[in-house]
This record gives sequence, C-alpha cells and structure tokens, in this order.
Amino acid sequence: MANALVAAFEILSFGAIIVLVVLGLGIIASMMGIFNFAQGEFVLLGAYITYLAYSHGVPVWTGMVAAPFLVGALGFILEALIIRRFYAAPIVAMLGTYALGLIIRESVRGLIGGLYLSVPEPVGGSIGFGSVHVSAWRFVIIVITLLVMVGCYLLLSRTSFGLRIRATLENPALARASGISTASMYGTTFAFGAALAGLAGALLVPVFSLFADLGIRFLIQGFVAVMVGGVGSFIGPVAGAAVIGTLSAALPWVMAPVAADILVFVLAIVFIKFRPQGLMSGKGV
Repeated sequence: MANALVAAFEILSFGAIIVLVVLGLGIIASMMGIFNFAQGEFVLLGAYITYLAYSHGVPVWTGMVAAPFLVGALGFILEALIIRRFYAAPIVAMLGTYALGLIIRESVRGLIGGLYLSVPEPVGGSIGFGSVHVSAWRFVIIVITLLVMVGCYLLLSRTSFGLRIRATLENPALARASGISTASMYGTTFAFGAALAGLAGALLVPVFSLFADLGIRFLIQGFVAVMVGGVGSFIGPVAGAAVIGTLSAALPWVMAPVAADILVFVLAIVFIKFRPQGLMSGKGV
C-alpha cells in the first residue's frame, strides 16, 4: 500500500508538470490557431534560467520566479517580430515556431554542451503522511500547479481581460469591430503561454536536471495531450494533460519506459482517430 501511494504521488507530480506545459500550448492553439512547436524549448529556457541564477550564487527561488517572466517577455518579442507575420498561413507559422525552437535548443546546447547539470530542490526533505513519505518539492510542484490552474481559470472566466481573450477566440473580426486589439491579444496570449512553459521548466529542473534536449519530451507529450483534450476551451487541454500525464507516469511502473511511451502514443492515435474533436473541445471556458 505504501509503495502504491508513493507511485500515485509521483504520477500526480509528473502530471502536474505536463499540465503546465499543456496549459500554455492549449491556450496558444485555441487563440491563434497554431501549435507552438517552440513550447518545449521555452520549458528548456525556464530550466536554464533557473540553473544560470543558481550557478551565479543567486538563490534558486529567485531564478524560478524570474524564469516565467523572462521567457514570457521573449515570447512576446518573438510573436511581434516573427510569428505575427504568418498568421494567414498557419502551416508556415508552425514551421516558424519549430525553427525558433531549434535555434533556442542548439543555442543552449552550445552553452552547456552535452552535460547534465543539476539544481538543488529549494524545498528539501520529505513530507510524511502516516507511514508514507513523499518528496516535499514534488508536493510543492503539485500545489503550485493547482494554484496556477485556478488562477488561469479565474483570469479567463471572471475578468474583462479574459472576456476580451474569449471574444478574440470566438470571432476575431467581430472582436476587432468592437474595439478589441486582436494583435495585442495574440501577443499577450503567446507571451502567457510561453511564461507557463518557463514556469514548468523552472519547477522541473531540480527533478530532471538540465540538458539540451530537455524540452523535446515535454513538447511531444504536450502536443498529444492537446490533441486528446481538444482545443477551443480551457478545460480540454487540462483534461488531455491529465490523461497523457497519468499514462506517461504510470505505465513505466509496469513495463519498459520505451514500450510505455510507444503505448501512450498508440492509444492517443486510436483515440484521436475515433474522436478527432478531443475529449472536451469547445466545452466551457
């Protein structure tokens, strides 16, 4: 029973990271009609910024707080300078984000080489629940993810800013006619999605370490999760992240990790084949 509870906790903490990645990816896909293939590299940048702060003697928490803001600012700049020019051709826009991701990944590789760099957990030790002891830092990750999810939901459903975002998502032409700057909404949305990825990278680097290909796995899983959950709502990508994150973390406990990854993708492909709109596409906020 104790082992089962520990396994469930680790599955939940891994799923929390996937949720953060998918939230940003899903918001961008829903708002802008493109999949941001640089999202994994934004995760990598968040991890790298956290490591950079730690390596220069700055407290790890400082790097973790700075990471989403810096990555979000970079996302805002990239959207304004490059991605905005290709909205009329979504395929070209997606290829552009892939190229940007490749540049970011290889730039980080040039800085750290093939090394795996570690960052200490800001909150060490474990938390006991009866006879079961779990990582305190993984518990913090779960709590932060829950707070971010609630904050995102309230932002989108209870504020005038969220109303403008949803109006732009539903009908961009009508939103422009109503005086909403859709260009500003797109830039802010892309920056917000990038910031969530940067936060995910900052939180996960003490668990997974920093290496140049860190973001690739999370990009693939995030993409599959968005497809399974469905775009067009806040709830859809979260539901997809819960499914894919749970499967990705649970299956390696009962089979080889490579076989588990293959099985997750096969199951996702079969699901998308029979329900291409996803679990909850367009339902709710």
